[in-house]
Amino acid sequence: MRSVRAVAVLSAATLGLGVGLGVRGQAAKGPINLGLIVPETGPLAANGKDMVNALQLFLEQQQNKLAGRPVNLIIEDDAGVPATGLTKARSLIDGNRIHVLVGPLSAAVGYAIAPFVTEKKFPTLFPIVSSEDITQRKRSQYIVRTGWTSAQPSHPFGKYAHDTLRYKRIAMIGYDFSFGWEVAAGFQRTFEDAGGQIVQKLWSPLGTADYGPYLAQLRRDVDAIYAIFSGADALRFAKQYADAGLKGKLPLIGGGTFTDEHVLRTMGDESLGIVTSLHYSAALDTPANKKFVQAYQAKFGQLPSYYSEGTYVSCLALSAALESTGGDVEDREKLIAALRKVDLSNAPRGPIRIDQYGNPVENEYIRKVEKVNGRLQNTVIHTFPMVSQFWTYKPEDFLKNPVYGRDFPPCKNCGK
Repeated sequence: MRSVRAVAVLSAATLGLGVGLGVRGQAAKGPINLGLIVPETGPLAANGKDMVNALQLFLEQQQNKLAGRPVNLIIEDDAGVPATGLTKARSLIDGNRIHVLVGPLSAAVGYAIAPFVTEKKFPTLFPIVSSEDITQRKRSQYIVRTGWTSAQPSHPFGKYAHDTLRYKRIAMIGYDFSFGWEVAAGFQRTFEDAGGQIVQKLWSPLGTADYGPYLAQLRRDVDAIYAIFSGADALRFAKQYADAGLKGKLPLIGGGTFTDEHVLRTMGDESLGIVTSLHYSAALDTPANKKFVQAYQAKFGQLPSYYSEGTYVSCLALSAALESTGGDVEDREKLIAALRKVDLSNAPRGPIRIDQYGNPVENEYIRKVEKVNGRLQNTVIHTFPMVSQFWTYKPEDFLKNPVYGRDFPPCKNCGK
């Protein structure tokens, strides 16, 4: 299978003349070459497909033009592998094949390409990669994130779980790598700040087939279990949790990807009642989201996931920035400055603005899985408006701490 797919083929003549590659005047009228790095093969391919779908839907709605200029979309498959992603980024950028880079999906690939795009001073949009330090301690002025940081929805949820759900003691289980650690850590910090206690943290590898040993270890003397998984792991854990007789005895809550639409499409009633937090739900009741969901469902026959909406929003940001620069992608500094100033007041997920660190300030939603008209959905039960990646903490104080991890914050109440 070829790893590169040109959705709109670049002609040899166009490339040979350098149209759109820094030449003024005539060049400004040429095509905008847009690169997408995404897993089209490997374990993340299904989520990568949601990203591709959303980008193609957006371009179709714009008659394949941005700021009046035609768009050539080039898709490279990183397979979710950091070294592959970096090789593909080098090919796209060093080969003068693109003006703007979008993607990837994997946090590990994001960390791999970040130093390279920074060195090249190349305008890059991260719609999905949520690794905290991309817009914190290792931030780059050339990367604008339109998605989220891992802990961004977790911060308000920790407070909500204590103050509104009235949970006092919680056991946690999640992925044993940075994404799982960071999502769980943000929840732990604010839950404990509010007066709650995290009394257990269990970590399982990606692709765990049998959660039986972990389920046996989970403490029963708690008010709820907090889980952070996605994809097939989320499906397996939720099913095995119910099969173990824990559903109905210990409430299950978690990070937003645990019941995101990419999982909910194939979940059963074992997911009913699970409460999670994220910056998006396909069930969000706003005109902008209804329009997006209707268009996506009509074209692809399924509800959009956060991977879909996130990529669509990155396109909205790019379009807005290009409109403000008159379609000038040749001036990279001007474009990246415009991307940092976009005001997306009518995105499907709600209003968005980019902070000084290149991360969105946006609504965070507490969602509960319900069945409506025979179909599962993430019903929004509470909205925290315009949440920063730093929550209510002062950025300078927040950044003095280590990045969220397996042991930060420390589990001071584990074993109690």
